Amino acid sequence: MVSVLYILKRFKNNILSNYIMITRFMRVTIIKEAIPHSENINSDLQWFCSTLGMFNLRDKEKSCYRLFVELLKAAKKDIAMSSDDLAQKLNLTRATVIHHLNSLIASGLVIAKDGRYYLRVDNLKELVELVESDVTHVFGDLKNMAAKLDDELELD
Repeated sequence: MVSVLYILKRFKNNILSNYIMITRFMRVTIIKEAIPHSENINSDLQWFCSTLGMFNLRDKEKSCYRLFVELLKAAKKDIAMSSDDLAQKLNLTRATVIHHLNSLIASGLVIAKDGRYYLRVDNLKELVELVESDVTHVFGDLKNMAAKLDDELELD
C-alpha cells in the first residue's frame, strides 16, 4: 500500500490528470451472477451493480447502490454532486458517503473533481466499455510482464 501511495503522490507531482490516475490505479471486481428474468428496472440495476462488485456483506442498507443511483440521476441532469449533497439526499452520514465514493472511484466508476462527484461517463454502456478497456489494458501489462519474466527465468 505504501508503494502505491508513493507512486500516486509522484504522479500527482507530475501533474497528471485525475482520469489517468484513476485508469492506472483501480480495483475492479466482477461477479458472475445469473441475469434476472424480470421487467423490473430496480432488479436489473441491482444486478448490474452487484455484477460490478458494488455490494458487500457489511452494506446492509445498500448504501453504495443508493449512492450509485443518485449519481445516475445526477448524470441524467448533467450535474455533479458534493458528498454533503449526497449524504443529505440519502440520509446517510458524510463518512459513509465518502467511504462508498472512494470505493466507486477505486473501481473506476466515479470521478471526483473540485469536491464534486460524477459518473465517469454519461451512460452505463459507455461505463462498462470503459471498464472493459481498463481491464484489457491491465491484462496487456500482465502479459508483457509474464513474457519478460519467462525470458529472465528461462521458462518456455
